[in-house]
Amino acid sequence: MRPPSDQPNPPALPFDAPAARRLRAALGMGPEHVAHGMRVSYGLPYVTPELVTAWERGTAAPGSAELTALAGVLWCSPGELIGRPRTLREHRIARSVAPEDVARAVGMEPRAYLRVEDGGVWRGDERRSAALARVLDLALPDFVAVTGREAKLAGLLRGAVTTRWQAYVRPVLKLVPLDKEVLEPVLLQLHRDYQGHMAATLGWGGGSRGAGEPGQRFLDAVVETFWRSVTDRTA
Repeated sequence: MRPPSDQPNPPALPFDAPAARRLRAALGMGPEHVAHGMRVSYGLPYVTPELVTAWERGTAAPGSAELTALAGVLWCSPGELIGRPRTLREHRIARSVAPEDVARAVGMEPRAYLRVEDGGVWRGDERRSAALARVLDLALPDFVAVTGREAKLAGLLRGAVTTRWQAYVRPVLKLVPLDKEVLEPVLLQLHRDYQGHMAATLGWGGGSRGAGEPGQRFLDAVVETFWRSVTDRTA
């Protein structure tokens, strides 16, 4: 029987099932070999070949301790078995960093840091935030996401592309640590791209039920488009 978790309802990690299956096959191992290794080497007596198969089929997902053990058996890092991390907990596990090490780096008690992970959003000051970004090797888009700024960024970007983009330079700069010389051409290009979508929509006759769909799709993906443009500008 699986032992009780230290969290009442731990959220499932974004497990990459095809990667797990591919890595196992590359090692010439069967699910029974993986299960045996996790039982013997990592003290997880409840892991069976059927459970390993369920993980690989996507009908179940390993918890954090199981994922760490699975990575050990498959001779890979936990990050190779995780889809794109979104939360503090996912970033930490993907990089194989112990919570105590993160807590020490940001100057917090381990229990206090774990409570932050449970809450899902980082609210630390600038100094601690910089330390967090270093210890977890967070790229800027990931840092914005884990500090709870992504939704606000999306709102600002939608305003910038639908109205006067110049009015949103300062608010975005307060939210995202970028150079003004990088941000201004990015916002200008986003604005032009969105207006181009809307002009094309009107050119198709406008007023139809699906007329706003290209523009709405652009708005839905505006954060991802923004980060791609920033990357292009700073590469």
